[in-house]
Amino acid sequence: MINLYNKNKEIINYLIIGVLTTIVSLVSYYLLTITILDPLNVIELQIANIISWILSVLFAYVTNRKYVFASKNKNIKKEISKFVSSRLTTLFIDMLLMALFVSILNFNDKIIKLIVQIIVIVLNYIFSKLFVFKEQK
Repeated sequence: MINLYNKNKEIINYLIIGVLTTIVSLVSYYLLTITILDPLNVIELQIANIISWILSVLFAYVTNRKYVFASKNKNIKKEISKFVSSRLTTLFIDMLLMALFVSILNFNDKIIKLIVQIIVIVLNYIFSKLFVFKEQK
């Protein structure tokens, strides 16, 4: 079991952090839409989406840097800039899918948010691995 973990440490840690990041995103989104924002209002839907995104990106950067990719990059400003840029790309995809499936096609926002998060997790790993935390030469 330990050998399996060591062989796949990065992916396993990313999945764990991804689940925790998703929990941060979903809990903050659900709390906002249950208490103060109306998900049937397209503007309020996106406000809830953006706030949950900001909270999850802050959590994800710190945890991915430390526990997943073990970044030693001294240029944190450049690294976080790349991280935020890649996350902005997936935020745009998230917002587009939420607007399409919830605001236009009238699907349940809670279910669509969960499905969209799975897509976002996969894209975020690819961007982080290839663009943000790639080994410095």
